[in-house]
Amino acid sequence: MSSQARSKNEPQTSAVSDVSLTNPDRLYWPDEGVTKQALADYYAAVWPFMAPYVVNRPLALLRLPDGIKSHQRFFQKHAWKGMNPHIEEIADPQDADGEELLRIADFNGLVALVQSAVLEIHPWGVTTDDWDKPDMITMDLDPGEDVAWSAVISAALELKTRLEARGLAAFVKTSGGKGLHVVTPLAPKAGWAEVKDFAHSLAESMSADAPEKYLATATKAKRGGHIYIDYLRNGRGNTAVAAYSTRARSGAPVSMPLDWSELNDVSGPAAFTLGNVPRRLETQPRDPWGNFFGAAVPLE
Repeated sequence: MSSQARSKNEPQTSAVSDVSLTNPDRLYWPDEGVTKQALADYYAAVWPFMAPYVVNRPLALLRLPDGIKSHQRFFQKHAWKGMNPHIEEIADPQDADGEELLRIADFNGLVALVQSAVLEIHPWGVTTDDWDKPDMITMDLDPGEDVAWSAVISAALELKTRLEARGLAAFVKTSGGKGLHVVTPLAPKAGWAEVKDFAHSLAESMSADAPEKYLATATKAKRGGHIYIDYLRNGRGNTAVAAYSTRARSGAPVSMPLDWSELNDVSGPAAFTLGNVPRRLETQPRDPWGNFFGAAVPLE
């Protein structure tokens, strides 16, 4: 299913899976009362929008078997014992003799992740059709503790201006964590090195033009009062949290795609949650990322 724009009056369809959930009442977010079943129901509602950003992509997965208060946290890039067969193993063509990586092909795969207590999904910015030609750039705006949310919004708008000046499209989403992600669709032509170099130059230019606001390096000693423009999501094997993925944080926040026109009305990076997103999808006039891949051009 695609993430095409839909009429405000068109009924929202939910996906159906033949993967069985064991212990569906297990609490993944105990303070919010969010169970394994509720997480599966959430993903059924968002699947028509989410699918292009997680299907047939190498994945890194944050698993918390006993929910967000679990002492066991696994950042999983490879198979685990008892893994559901709907979570596929696939060899990296550059590491054919190494341990296989993970992907999903359909909604059954996503429900299998829910069954395995995957609370965050972090894809590569590439599909497994062509592992070495990224189809997106993700710029992660990571503010220091004392940076106002309005400054993060301003940084996102500045990135948008700079990307569009280069003939590239810019889309925005909350991270569900501390900041915003500005994401650019690409026609998959350039390789990882070119894409990472471009992202690096973008971060460096913003830092050079406004060093009092922005950093292009992750030096913790200098983070106070600054926004770190994390371009490192764009290296081969690096990941960023998927659009519509939940986050393993209090409040059950999700990484939510937005229209640029609504950004100033968003209260913060965790404004959208597993509880309020389905209602948002029912009432929004269109998918704000509906033309994401339609806007892709090659990186020159």
